Formats: sequence, structure tokens, C-alpha cells
Amino acid sequence: MVEGLAIRLTRAGPLAVDAALQVAPGQTLALVGPSGAGKSSLLKAIAGLVPAAGVVRVAGQDWQALPAWRRRVGLVLQGGGLFPHLDALANVMIAQDRRDATAARALLAAMQLDGPVLARRPAQLSGGEQMRVALARALARQPDLLLLDEPFAAVDPPVRRALVRLVAAVRARSAAPMIIVTHDLAEAAGIADVAAFMVDGNIVESGPAAALLADAGSRISRWLAGQDEKL
Repeated sequence: MVEGLAIRLTRAGPLAVDAALQVAPGQTLALVGPSGAGKSSLLKAIAGLVPAAGVVRVAGQDWQALPAWRRRVGLVLQGGGLFPHLDALANVMIAQDRRDATAARALLAAMQLDGPVLARRPAQLSGGEQMRVALARALARQPDLLLLDEPFAAVDPPVRRALVRLVAAVRARSAAPMIIVTHDLAEAAGIADVAAFMVDGNIVESGPAAALLADAGSRISRWLAGQDEKL
């Protein structure tokens, strides 16, 4: 893939979105901001799940001209977004162009899941296990773009740290650009190359993730420290 992701999207609604982003191949962008800032809405607009006007170009292809089902995106929603009637293995296989149980098992093994757990449905899995299955399913799509929405939310700190390592493993397995929505940039700093801070549907700050974290005066640092309550 020569080109990465370039977007310029606007969306009306209860929360208007007006955002522009670029993410190079193999690069990870952490999208950070307060609840209700529009982060999840932006990811869904890129994936084609909600209407938006503007430009979405991935690997030189105009995704705005494609329906959602034709966009080669690996999307991990909050809570995993697994199909409740399918077991873990089937949840991964459903994302494959051609069903291949061996390849699906290999992806799940890379996410540290094997054995009897593969026959369990989402309700029988822990939150961390559900997210691991969702990560494997995202890779099974062989995506041109990876979008992860709060993959570390709603799990205990030890599980969260393990998921951070697994997302890093996902990054190593795919050259696709990645956007990861998170409330904890410090936790994702080992994964993200660049960061963008979103407030009220707008990107108000962006730059190298490590530099923004190191700068006590950056909007992101002040927000993480609880010093930027009015944003």
C-alpha cells in the first residue's frame, strides 16, 4: 500500500463533526478527547456506518464512493461488537473473504486464545477475551485500515495492559494505517506514533504522541492531568 488514510469529513446532527486527518501506512494515530467529543462518530463515518460529507481516501481509493460493506476496514467497536449467536471461531471466520478455519485459529492463537474457548459465544467470554476475538476478526478482514474504538475500556488494569501488548502485536501484523480511540494516551503511547485531540467534533491539536505527552503545556497533557476542564 503506497498511500495511507486521508480524510476531511463534516457531519451534522446532535454532535456536529468537522475533522481532517492523515495517517501514513504503518502509522498509528491515537484519537483522544473527552466523552462526547465525536471520536466514535468520526470512526463510524470513516467506516461508512453513519452518513458524512467530505473525503475519505484509503490507499488512493475514494471510500466515499463505496458502501460500508465494500470498505476493507478492520473495525473494533467498544465492547468488541461480536455477533452473540456465533462462537469465537465463527466470529472471526465471518470476516474472511473465504472461510478458513485454520487461518482463523492462527489469528486467535496470536491473540492468545485457543482450545475450548474458541467454541464459546460472546456471553461466555470475559471482556478481555471478547476484545481479543474482536482484534482477531479485524485482522481476518485483511484490512486496508484499522479502526479501534476504546479497546482498553471496561477491563481491569492487568487485562488492559495485556490488551495494549496485543494491539501492538496487531500493529506488527498489518501495514494498514490505524486509528485508536482512547481516553488514556499515556497507556497507548507505546503504540501511537501521532496523536490528535478532539473537542466538540473538531481536531484542536495534533502531533507526535511522545512529544505531546512530554509537553506539559499541550492541550492533551493538560486534559490528562485534569488541568484543562473547560477545554
